[in-house]
Amino acid sequence: MFGLPEKVFLCEVGPRDGLQNEKTLLSVEQKIELIEAIVDAGARSVEIGSFVHPRAVPSMADTDEVARRLKKREGPAGLDPAGSKVEYRALALNLKGVERAHAAGLSKVKVTVSASPTHSRQNSNAAPEDVIESFGQCAAFCREKGMELSGAISTGFGYHAEGIIPLDQIEKVVRAYLALGVKELSMSDTTGMANPKQVYETMSALNARYPDAIWTLHTHNTRGMALANILAGLEAGVTRFDTSFAGLGGCPFAPGASGNVATEDVVHMLHAMGIETGYDFAKTMAAARRAAALVGRPGDSSMLRLPEDAGL
Repeated sequence: MFGLPEKVFLCEVGPRDGLQNEKTLLSVEQKIELIEAIVDAGARSVEIGSFVHPRAVPSMADTDEVARRLKKREGPAGLDPAGSKVEYRALALNLKGVERAHAAGLSKVKVTVSASPTHSRQNSNAAPEDVIESFGQCAAFCREKGMELSGAISTGFGYHAEGIIPLDQIEKVVRAYLALGVKELSMSDTTGMANPKQVYETMSALNARYPDAIWTLHTHNTRGMALANILAGLEAGVTRFDTSFAGLGGCPFAPGASGNVATEDVVHMLHAMGIETGYDFAKTMAAARRAAALVGRPGDSSMLRLPEDAGL
């Protein structure tokens, strides 16, 4: 192990990726409770929901109301783990979603495209590069309104119908995003197929070839390798990671993709390694327990399986 950072930045995606596939639908008040709890624990970036059609993802139908009613602690995009300002963002799939995000008072939105041509055609009937080209209207709208636009590359490490996604295919997607002026990019292991060697090699190559891009690693624990993949990402120079309280999560458009890596598991590992996150671990655990209680299941969290008096 070498070259590990002194601090990292974690984005809490539980309110969106964590809740979007749950059978239990939370109320606006309950979602706001969880968002405020994880912000109080130290989260300085939160993905509060998604602006998609309610028939496609019923659990996200009230994201507009959540965004309007949140008591935000917004500030300039410094993304300081120890800072007091918080970045609130949401996912959108098209211009209409971006317009809804703006109307709801958000200043940042994320769009996503699959690196897998098969997955992309199954869900949007278009190649990945064509999907990104359609985001041109979103980018123009964000520039006009002063909004930030980031991009996600879903199924970035593999898809069951194709196996491992070749690096040259990933790079086509990266270049298409950069051509739109989108520099903040998330490499997402949507299906949980990634392994540490693959993550290290892929993220090292992307960091080296696209130094202007700001990389986030988004891991799922489908095959139990999420923490190992985060460590590999750290060694490859990644310092930004998405996590979800209680290890909740799953993609309704990628069957079998289980939960995101648990925020509390990541915070515990990083703090044990002497890496700063800006999170209070006890408050992080309390938020995770509350999330698990509200959805009525424990999620995929190692730390939540331990008794509360385990001397953490």
